[in-house]
Amino acid sequence: MNPNMLCSKCKKRMAVVFVTRMEGDKPINEGLCIKCAKEMNIKPVTDLLDKMGITDEQLDAMDDQMAGLIDSFGDSFDMGGAQSMPFMQMFNMPAQQEEPEDESELDGDYAGGELESYEQEEADGVQQEDRRSSKEKRQQEKERKKYKFLSAHCENLTQKAKDGKIDHIVGRDKEIERVIQILNRRTKNNPCLIGEPGVGKTAIAEGIAQKLAEGNVPAMLQGKELYLLDMTSLVAGTQFRGQFESRVKGLLDDVRKVGNAILFIDEVHSLVGAGDSEGSMNAANILKPALSRGEIQVIGATTFDEYRKHIEKDAALERRFQPVKVDQPTIEQTVEVLKGIKKYYEQFHRVTVTDEIARRAVLYSERYINDRFLPDKAIDLLDEACSCANLRNKVLAQYDEYNRQIGVYQKVIEREEQKEQDIDYEKLAENKAKVLQLQGQADSLREEALGEKVTDEDLAKVIELWTGIPASKIQESEMQRVANLEQALQKRIIGQDEAIRLVSAAVRRSRVQISKKRRPASFIFVGPTGVGKTELVKALSEELFDQQNPLIRLDMSEFMEKHSVARIIGAPPGYVGYDEAGQLTEKVRRRPYSVVLFDEIEKAHPDVMNILLQILDEGKITDAQGRIVSFESTVIIMTSNCGSEQRSSSLGFNKSVSDIARDRVMQSLSEFLRPEFLGRVDEIVVFNQLTEQDFVSIAALMLGELKEPLAEKGITLLWEQQALELLAKKAHGKQGGARDLRRLIRKEVEDKICSLRVERYQCQPAGISVSVKEDNIVLNVLD
Repeated sequence: MNPNMLCSKCKKRMAVVFVTRMEGDKPINEGLCIKCAKEMNIKPVTDLLDKMGITDEQLDAMDDQMAGLIDSFGDSFDMGGAQSMPFMQMFNMPAQQEEPEDESELDGDYAGGELESYEQEEADGVQQEDRRSSKEKRQQEKERKKYKFLSAHCENLTQKAKDGKIDHIVGRDKEIERVIQILNRRTKNNPCLIGEPGVGKTAIAEGIAQKLAEGNVPAMLQGKELYLLDMTSLVAGTQFRGQFESRVKGLLDDVRKVGNAILFIDEVHSLVGAGDSEGSMNAANILKPALSRGEIQVIGATTFDEYRKHIEKDAALERRFQPVKVDQPTIEQTVEVLKGIKKYYEQFHRVTVTDEIARRAVLYSERYINDRFLPDKAIDLLDEACSCANLRNKVLAQYDEYNRQIGVYQKVIEREEQKEQDIDYEKLAENKAKVLQLQGQADSLREEALGEKVTDEDLAKVIELWTGIPASKIQESEMQRVANLEQALQKRIIGQDEAIRLVSAAVRRSRVQISKKRRPASFIFVGPTGVGKTELVKALSEELFDQQNPLIRLDMSEFMEKHSVARIIGAPPGYVGYDEAGQLTEKVRRRPYSVVLFDEIEKAHPDVMNILLQILDEGKITDAQGRIVSFESTVIIMTSNCGSEQRSSSLGFNKSVSDIARDRVMQSLSEFLRPEFLGRVDEIVVFNQLTEQDFVSIAALMLGELKEPLAEKGITLLWEQQALELLAKKAHGKQGGARDLRRLIRKEVEDKICSLRVERYQCQPAGISVSVKEDNIVLNVLD
């Protein structure tokens, strides 16, 4: 279309209203389309439109029809009919009368030499190509205008699949076949994909689009096209009553006209309430009749929560959809997905991803990212790890620059060689030599630029950025930690070698999982206070798991009432706090790799014990909101002091005292724990009383804990063996166990160090030695 025929304001539609306005003393002629003339409130136009009752939508349709009519005439309309119109001649006059102010402007564009001529020739070639495809473009534009609402608010996924703009879908064959089966029904053929965020609902729709594009569908679905509906654009700009309903109705009319369209509505729950206002209908109510009559086909996608909250409450809408449950894929299935799609990330980031790295990305994401779902979190982890490897590649940018310059020179050479005369052979030889030089430089960088590999360290760094877990701990394998668990615990826990052996063996059984039934490792720690029960729990959580807070602790003295069960799994419907999650279930759901400590288990209400019985037996529990929480990856530890009084009175007779003590502990436990509960616990670990020699070793550990904070202040801490023995002698034999020893060290050592530093604040000591003098602990300053 001739640019002079376009509206002078919007530059889009054809000018049909011609006006003259004055700028100073000079008249300016303008052409306007009807819509712009109405917006400018030109009275003859507005009066005519009001009298005829023409709406904005009808104006748009008239403009589209006029543009289609002009396009059908092609260039002949520009050359003949348009130029013969008197108003168009009047439009052309100012342009023809304009003259350059300076003759130098005529030659201004000629200063570019060879480059400009090359660009001009290339532009001419593009114009010729455009002319050849003008009929196709006009046909596409006509189709677009014919189905205005469908093209404005929907995206053709089938066409994207044909153009290769959708990644290949790996897996989900079962769900895709189920959706196609529902689409092939005669009535109620509207599937609704329901699953947690990130499990692949949209990917299933893209997989269906690929099957439609390939024709790999039943005969009833041949020729169908899948359109993605953009609800945001459908609602955007609907200021006045009736505009939204008009858009939805126009969209439905377009779908009926096309006849082969299937709408995919992501977040289908947004239909309920979309466009809802006083006295108007929402989108769901407008769609219901069309869905029930089978005039349109819809594929919906939403989450379980949103489906229950919005769609299940509307029974009329729910019965028009056939739910298709999309579960989270298993680790093995996710590994296959990543192996299938890693090539797209390799091409984008220009890195190499091995199958082992893809597998580790799945394992790391499942272990450390607990608030998201597979495969989404694994794909995101791999994507960012590829980005990390790409940023590490310093020569890739230079390699790309060499290749870009090679491409530019090759186009110049090709253009020069195509000339029939006036070939500059000297310039041609220079350009070819430059190409060879650049090619050599690019080849020298090729291996370094394109050989960057994504490593295990890249994955660990991304996890560290997301969760704060140190990368060094992430890279250590779980089996390696389990293998070294017993030695690591013995360095921290003194005098309880048998307890450590039992715990380590049970953890190994739980982690290796040679049995079909997956259940958590569970223990009951029994013994007097201060023998290392809580310390062993802390040490186990730190050695086995790598999170910042791997210990989940519940004090059972807070769960002594019957109603306190609600605090474990959440309040039932109708009670205050129903929307709040349970203290235990929510923490485990967020951190499935953790140690769960139930302290002083004998104080809990029997109903609480029934909840624990289910966890120990099945390894999972259902919370108040219907979500299944898995305890398979946790370690459950319960502590108790029952039986410790009788046991302490029987120590020191003979070797069978431990067996006697264990029998007494079991008898005490059976008084408040049922036999089926005790039978489901992996090990009942009875802790020994600490000897005086154990206290000596514990004192060395406690003093060792002071070395690091003092070293940060430039002070070295030393101690003598006699000091350790004296501290152990004074603390041993009391009821508090190791807690009495810590209290003694705090009084005899820590307080004296603090006083010494305060007294010598102007000249801090270089070192402090803990020794014995006259059966007392003394500190010696080392300068």
